[in-house]
Amino acid sequence: MRRKLAAGNWKMNGTKNSLEMLDILAQKHGSNLCDVLVCPPHPLLIPAATRTKGTAVLIGAQDCHAEEKGAFTGDTSAVQIADAGATYVIVGHSERRDAHAETDAHISAKASAAQAAGLTPIVCLGESFEQREAGNALPIITSQLAGSVPDGSTGDTLVVAYEPIWAIGTGKVPTVDQIAEVHAKLRSELVARFGDGGQDIRLLYGGSVKATNATEIFAIPDVDGALVGGASLTADDFSPIVSALENS
Repeated sequence: MRRKLAAGNWKMNGTKNSLEMLDILAQKHGSNLCDVLVCPPHPLLIPAATRTKGTAVLIGAQDCHAEEKGAFTGDTSAVQIADAGATYVIVGHSERRDAHAETDAHISAKASAAQAAGLTPIVCLGESFEQREAGNALPIITSQLAGSVPDGSTGDTLVVAYEPIWAIGTGKVPTVDQIAEVHAKLRSELVARFGDGGQDIRLLYGGSVKATNATEIFAIPDVDGALVGGASLTADDFSPIVSALENS
């Protein structure tokens, strides 16, 4: 049975004082009913990992470079992220696909580097509003899946997150049927590529997830958790989402 995962992406938010919320998460969600992951900015990885050591709260990064080391000013390798104490890394987020012109090939290389370093990559996929309106959502997403996920991935080495670009930070949420359609298609594609092992790869939904809609979203087949943005910045907002996942 796939283990549920509530992942928080802080994006470029937070300082060391923000890490106090990790203590609250550890106190409230130590029941082992689901995995709880927080991905702060890179400067906070070491203090976050130190603070959560021995608790049920996991720490991840928001991106990594595809190379292990080298002359890449401003970048951070998967090896360095793992050395900081993180266990996950987000790759392929639409904000990086857009602002940094990252291709599926770039993302696959980063995911492979993460796996080689012992990290679990969370590979993000998602369509724009124009692509959705044109009826191209499924072809776009399946193409991203095929190009961004490394060969040989398993349920232990990969998480996939569906985040419709038009729902990220906008308050807009796809219908239950739309989310279900995409997750069913992703599951089908994973099984076609990886055989029975494709059933073990967790699928997250992301895009304006909050306490008021989490229960409904987590009831959808093949939704194994959420990748949460703004609502993961405080325990007051994130904890109810985790609770909804624990109870789903």
